[in-house]
Amino acid sequence: MLKKYEEWIAEEGLIKIEGWARDGLINEQIATNMGISRSTLNAWCDKYPDISNALKRGKEVVDRQVENALLKRALGYEYEEVSEEYDEDGMLAKKKVTKKQVVPDTTAQIFWLKNRKRAEWCDRQTVEVSTPIDDSVKEMREYLERRQKENT
Repeated sequence: MLKKYEEWIAEEGLIKIEGWARDGLINEQIATNMGISRSTLNAWCDKYPDISNALKRGKEVVDRQVENALLKRALGYEYEEVSEEYDEDGMLAKKKVTKKQVVPDTTAQIFWLKNRKRAEWCDRQTVEVSTPIDDSVKEMREYLERRQKENT
């Protein structure tokens, strides 16, 4: 009788794991499909590189598809919409192809730039102070003391 992990490191098991990952399932869902806990899946990934690699291969495909879709949405694109009309006999009477445009999506552009060009597009900017803060505070204190003496 096969031990549970042997079923999953066989070619058929690895194909299933890769397919589930490609379908967008998270590791917890994949573990459930395998009939094991998530912690067992994590342990098997450490112990059996074939399982870990199957998960990575499957997820890589989906990640690339999402990246491509995000970029397409950020830049905008054209597509053809096909509409068909049928006569009363159910025969195709008219086929119409219309070119349509999807305008670039600024939210997708911002998301892309903030992640790909973080230094230029991050909301949080790094500011360098040329005078040490302690010196600035000291100068401000001296200034305020001089002003106070002048007013008295």
